[in-house]
Amino acid sequence: MLISCEFSYDVRDPYAVTLILDSEGEHPVRWVFSRELLADGLTGSAGEGDVTVWPESDGGGGWFLWLEVGRDPHTALFEMPAEPVTEWLLETYGLVPEGQESTGVEWDALTHLIE
Repeated sequence: MLISCEFSYDVRDPYAVTLILDSEGEHPVRWVFSRELLADGLTGSAGEGDVTVWPESDGGGGWFLWLEVGRDPHTALFEMPAEPVTEWLLETYGLVPEGQESTGVEWDALTHLIE
């Protein structure tokens, strides 16, 4: 079964990516997880808990990703081509480079919320 999906990234939450499954359907499902987890999943198994990602060769020189979301007994497993995910992820690093995520955080405003 083919399900449409859409990744999104917002520089106001630079650590996170959002995946919307069945993005064209009546009841889309939204998962938010770390950008680092997605990046790590391109080269090896990554994630614990609700989201795990790992790569696999298609046997012909290409790669795809497995993405599992949910917790037993309610999990869903998705297969997606790795190349467009990699290209999209590189675009997010163009917006907020790796290691620079905290530079745009307004720490004074967050501290004020805690007080």
